[in-house]
Amino acid sequence: MNVVILGGGTVGASIAQLLCDRDANVCVIDAEPAALRMVEESLDVQTILGSACDAIKLFQAGVQSADLCLAVTSNDELNLVGASIAKAMGARRTVARIFNPAFNDHSTFDYQAHFRIDRLLSLEYLAALELAKGIRMPGLHAVENFARGAVTVQELAVDADSRVIDKPLHELSLPKGVRIGLITRNGSGTIPTGDARIQKGDRVTLLGAAGELENVKRIFEHKIPPELNVIIAGGGEIGFHLAVILQPRRCNVVLMEADADRCQYLAGRLDKTTILHADATRRSEMEEARVGNVDVFVACTGRDEDNIICGVEAKELGSKLILSIVRRPDYANVLEKLGIDVAVSPREVMSRQINGMLEAGPIIDRSRIADGDAEVWEVEIREGAKITQAPLRDIKLKHALIASVERDEFVRVPGADDQLRAGESAVVVVQTANAADVLPMFE
Repeated sequence: MNVVILGGGTVGASIAQLLCDRDANVCVIDAEPAALRMVEESLDVQTILGSACDAIKLFQAGVQSADLCLAVTSNDELNLVGASIAKAMGARRTVARIFNPAFNDHSTFDYQAHFRIDRLLSLEYLAALELAKGIRMPGLHAVENFARGAVTVQELAVDADSRVIDKPLHELSLPKGVRIGLITRNGSGTIPTGDARIQKGDRVTLLGAAGELENVKRIFEHKIPPELNVIIAGGGEIGFHLAVILQPRRCNVVLMEADADRCQYLAGRLDKTTILHADATRRSEMEEARVGNVDVFVACTGRDEDNIICGVEAKELGSKLILSIVRRPDYANVLEKLGIDVAVSPREVMSRQINGMLEAGPIIDRSRIADGDAEVWEVEIREGAKITQAPLRDIKLKHALIASVERDEFVRVPGADDQLRAGESAVVVVQTANAADVLPMFE
């Protein structure tokens, strides 16, 4: 596999290391000689000095025959333009790292479609999402976004006395844009048919537009789940994204931030979060914030040492669940001994994302859900693929479910009479154990 990385900083070097371990041919482009020297000293990769959006440098890097181009500089605009040029020059897949949440907000403007980039990647958002999963609150077992944010995947615990118990799925009258992709029972997940019935203790994985899912959730969780009191220490991008994720999910969120200007910024963008101008590394200010009374304390400042100290202090003060961002891998072994319940490493999150992109076949991206029992694929529909040869009702697609199809930049849930066409992309739920049997349908 040929990969071009635009940006040789900390993230770019980490990705290059990961790809070298996978025996990929890697070329790194960076405008800073010092960054390239550090990459050259530790890795066997090609390096090119120059701008990430210089077409001549991209040509020298071989982007025209690259399987993957990752634009991961520290500048959003440079990443967008560089990845866009790489795509136009012939790179099979392009990914741009972004920091500004506005670039991922498709309600105002679809930057991804405009620049013809396959994926916009926010490591801060992904780390926040991993923290949200660690909270494991009712109604928030898992939340993922696919098809440029148009499809949301959410896993729910079904109330024991819900009216859906022992009812065939085809009688539930779900909206046309919502699918039940998986039923998890006794620790094992299966993709259901229309005749399947939900039983007590089951978890269901729903797929559909976010607004529609919020309404459908009430069918499975008619009881109002208890509110969780959450304090987030650190108002950087990870803390901001975590607050955005938790705000609509029955959480009372307080965000502690030591910088007054940053507090003003956050207050203007988080209408349902209490912004507290306080330093979480000071025990006295933690006590004033009543950290000891909360259900969840999340430490996501910019320094690992501060996160660990905050987590230990919060545990001693009485917080029930402690989560922390820890960037250095050598700290991982001591966290459990210190009382930190969940540690999230942005580097590990990034590694999983990159591994999901290293597909030579039709899979654009893949993510595991339901504790690994199933995967969600984004696949490109290719000319001559078996999946295109008949309407979906006539395709014997065992152990998989077509959740959505993107056609002419419009995403929708397909019906039984729909027939997939070359050039489209689809979101597919696949049972992990049967993934090898499903893939040939798309090749």
